[in-house]
Amino acid sequence: MNTKTIATFNPDLPVHMTFSEHDWHLLAQHWYPIALARDISEQPTATMLLDMPLVIYKMADQLVVAKDACPHRGVPLSLGHNDGNGIVCRYHGLRFGENGKCNRIPAHPQHKISERFHLKTYAALEKYGLIWCNLTATSDAVANIPEMPYWEHTDFQQLVCPSVDLNCFAGRQLEGFIDVAHFAWVHPDTFGDPENVEVPDYMTTETTYGFEADYISSVGRYPIGTDQRGKDGFQWLRHFEISLPFTATLTIHFPNESKQVIMNAASPVSARQTRLFAPICRNYDKDLPIEDAYKFNLEIFEEDRLIVETQKPEYLPLDLSMEAHFPADRSSSMYRKLLRKMGFSPIFAA
Repeated sequence: MNTKTIATFNPDLPVHMTFSEHDWHLLAQHWYPIALARDISEQPTATMLLDMPLVIYKMADQLVVAKDACPHRGVPLSLGHNDGNGIVCRYHGLRFGENGKCNRIPAHPQHKISERFHLKTYAALEKYGLIWCNLTATSDAVANIPEMPYWEHTDFQQLVCPSVDLNCFAGRQLEGFIDVAHFAWVHPDTFGDPENVEVPDYMTTETTYGFEADYISSVGRYPIGTDQRGKDGFQWLRHFEISLPFTATLTIHFPNESKQVIMNAASPVSARQTRLFAPICRNYDKDLPIEDAYKFNLEIFEEDRLIVETQKPEYLPLDLSMEAHFPADRSSSMYRKLLRKMGFSPIFAA
């Protein structure tokens, strides 16, 4: 007699998963940004994290992030609307309010509502102008969100750039952000100098959250023009703080005590799609239009787009023998080493 093993459906996993189940469970333990806080209202907003479709909405002062599927027949709740008492499903009018709980079934208004009709909700909060989410944490868990230096300082201006969608793996994008050897080749029209391509030596230091790297270079200028390029005696310190798996903050020390902090938070929509969030704070040029900063930031990430969307392999090889490396790659080599130490697969996000 022939028998077949039928896989048991796990509602906590995405239906269409582009990660290995092993890596997905490791990734799901971390916090990621999923939306700009300014874009979220009482009306539903659809997004995706680690292949899991999500809906975001507000009820009074409460932020709700839930699986974007009605428990009744699976229609996305992001297709619905908020009638003041919750999100109304487009299919049968079921309504979901605080904590994602169903509070109305129009076809049976007198029946007691079973817990099976409540939404699967996820831990979420607002920080740095972003909505952060964790797919496995409890609602009262302490949020282990990467720190952003100077965000609370009154001397600094806080900006939250529009998000950027990239067709690449988050690990490849993050590795590109911390790469110090590509400036002259990829960013000659923004902050790189094609006449200054040599990379000075630098070191990395492992931390409890990932690692740090200090890089001092004469390449670069203020993000307002090209007049600083090649200026005698010009130096700046770039201090990188990498929080595994996909967030890095870069503090740039300009002359005259000027500083700018950029958070590169790569949110893994799937193994092949990344939504990039970039809060910025700075203590100079605070009188300039914020649209100028948004524009400059977008120009930089658009320069990176061609590279990260065409890299082969698309995944991040954590086995260092799979690609060649030179000394300027210390940060990326440390990044891959620590991801492997965390238990991710050698072929990460294949």
